[in-house]
Amino acid sequence: MKAIALLLLVAGCLASVALSARTVSKYITAQDQDRYGKIFAEGLKSTDLQAVYFSTASGGLSAADKTAEACKRLVAVYGESKLNDFERNFYLAGAWKNLACKEAIAGKVKDAVKGSLAKDAGSAQEIYFNLFAAKALGLAIDDAVKAQVGKNLQALLKKDDTLNSLGHGFAVAAEIGTAGAFAFDRVEEAFVQADEVDGKMLQFEGGLSITALVVNSAFKLASSLKKPVPINAEQAVKFATYFLSRTSVQTPKGVSILLEALNTLTAEKTIAPVCIALSGNGQLQPESPVLGVKISDLLGKPLSPALAVVSTTITSKTTNEALASKVNLVPTNSDPTVFIYNLKALNPARGQYKVDIETGSYKQNLKINVLGKVKVASLEIGVGDSDSTSAVKKHSVTFSKKLDTELAADSQQKIVLRTQLVDESSGKPLNVHQAFVLLRNKATGQEIIFVAEADSSKAYKFEMDVGARSADFGYKSGTYSIELIVGDALISNSFKWLVADVNIKFASDSPKESDNTARKPRPEIIHQFRVPEKRPPRVVSDLFTGLCIAPLALLFILWAKLRTNVSNFPFSLSAVGFHLGLGAILALFGVFWLKLNMFETLRYLIPLALVTFFCGNRLLRSIAGRATEK
Repeated sequence: MKAIALLLLVAGCLASVALSARTVSKYITAQDQDRYGKIFAEGLKSTDLQAVYFSTASGGLSAADKTAEACKRLVAVYGESKLNDFERNFYLAGAWKNLACKEAIAGKVKDAVKGSLAKDAGSAQEIYFNLFAAKALGLAIDDAVKAQVGKNLQALLKKDDTLNSLGHGFAVAAEIGTAGAFAFDRVEEAFVQADEVDGKMLQFEGGLSITALVVNSAFKLASSLKKPVPINAEQAVKFATYFLSRTSVQTPKGVSILLEALNTLTAEKTIAPVCIALSGNGQLQPESPVLGVKISDLLGKPLSPALAVVSTTITSKTTNEALASKVNLVPTNSDPTVFIYNLKALNPARGQYKVDIETGSYKQNLKINVLGKVKVASLEIGVGDSDSTSAVKKHSVTFSKKLDTELAADSQQKIVLRTQLVDESSGKPLNVHQAFVLLRNKATGQEIIFVAEADSSKAYKFEMDVGARSADFGYKSGTYSIELIVGDALISNSFKWLVADVNIKFASDSPKESDNTARKPRPEIIHQFRVPEKRPPRVVSDLFTGLCIAPLALLFILWAKLRTNVSNFPFSLSAVGFHLGLGAILALFGVFWLKLNMFETLRYLIPLALVTFFCGNRLLRSIAGRATEK
């Protein structure tokens, strides 16, 4: 079953990664490295022993970090740590070695580590910490110790085969060599437990720590035993994608194991993914439309050996026509990981383009935007009667300038603005994502924005009936500035232009704030129950009550006349209880009719019914028993 699950996992990887063979779209940037350096610097000052160790494990320590004072501080942090003894000893020994402390480590630490190796541990984690603490201290680990550790580890993994135990066990097995060869048979078992996320990532339950532990340890084990790597190229892409999605880690441990995992994947050239991504934001300016592509390993470093040829095919997403086919990108002198291609000679039109990058066995699909420049060919603004269909007297305004005369409009008029936007390079009419007209009260600063709509001639038009829009302005007359706002994702010169000033006078009979009920609370709604229907006269009610009681009265009369024989009545607890319960239920119905509601009646009825039921059941059993005896 495990083998079948692994085959299905591999098949899923092959199906989903085929479009971008062995490539990812992210890498560890210089900004990430700078932030990681600050995290490690803070970790060295921490009072957490684990944070101190992982801050020294990065390998980027300077001479200023490796001081006697740092070693003294390490000993103090070790003494205050609340971790298990084997963890404390491991972190102390590792950090002591990484800091290159000149003084000998405390003898009791060495003795504790030696003693721990001589006896069986209680978990794979304990073996891991003890073994690598001994290695950091430079203690000799002979074949006999390795054999003992291997037997202990094998027994523990049979009892505890969680991913955490397997990950630590793989690391131990890689260190003890042939004595740990048995652990390689468990690698497939571990990797088959990987969870696929969105068809793009592989991770283990437990997040970054467990995923990095299993990947790093399994690769080390395969390398030490000279076995093939435990995953294929497609799985490597998905694991790399997961690790690169966690570049925002904030702790020294998280950063250290993340960088170790990426280094592990990068070192395996046969499966190592590479990053092919845009260099920059993918917005190509019209003056210099230079396509830049970043091609590096997962850590942002140049590939080795260097790529011979990097070609691209650029296709318009609008027309689906190829702008360039199989053209070669040129490496830059300043950064060997960046390759460029200048599209200036191709005179690309403004729009979105697909970029297919191909270099050897690596392929990646990217997207770029070629920006254009918008030009205001004409703009006219004017004021006219709102109910008139005749032409409005308009004023032409040159772009970036303001109309030198102030317009005036009242509640019987309308304000009209019409502008023609064109592409600067082709002169053709241009449609933009955003075309707004903003009116701002110069006295109060209050703003209101309207959308300018494109007409049949692709010109943008704004028309506002002052009287109809009075409420939007709060009936506040005054001088308003009119601004045109134009923006689009595919233009490089979006602008905001003050076109003119207009003095707007709203109707004098505008409603007062006190008369405006739209913003006032509405009258309280008081719920009223339906008025009961008119009852019949009291005489009619009494008559029907008497008719309902008549059968019961008739029953007692007939009992008296027939002289009912009650001599056989069994005066037992069950008989008395049954009849009393039955009578109480009838009485309860009468009280319900007079004053109780349904819920109160049910509360009393339930215990009465239970008592009556049990007593009646017992009574019937006793009657049946007597009949059987006779």
